[in-house]
Amino acid sequence: MISQTVLAIETKGPGLYEFTARVEDFVAGAGIAAGLLTVFVRHTSCSLLIQENADPDVRVDLDAFFRRLVPAADDPAMDYLVHRAEGPDDMPAHLKAALTPVSLSVPVMDGRLMLGSWQGIYLFEHRARPHRREVVLHLAG
Repeated sequence: MISQTVLAIETKGPGLYEFTARVEDFVAGAGIAAGLLTVFVRHTSCSLLIQENADPDVRVDLDAFFRRLVPAADDPAMDYLVHRAEGPDDMPAHLKAALTPVSLSVPVMDGRLMLGSWQGIYLFEHRARPHRREVVLHLAG
């Protein structure tokens, strides 16, 4: 048995946007007791993470780390970049997405996600302006 859907996630700029509850609702309604959920984002300038959802400082620190690791294209350290057509955040967003996953796999048991106690599913937005991102959920059991 297979169940699929596409979620739209509205972002307001860089950062981590948790959507675990929406995924849990999908899994609960799919009627599949055991299987594997694939979560896939249909964009090249954002990514997905399973990360701690208890302390919001974790999200702040992750975002700050990636900003330091890959600064905006107008930073002198990024002078080597060629792709600049869509603004100073575009190519750095592609680099961040290349370093982080665009798909995740989560086991489903007894009709529930087998995430750990402090784990949540996040869209990691890498662009500065708001976006409407599409995330595909595919549950096979």
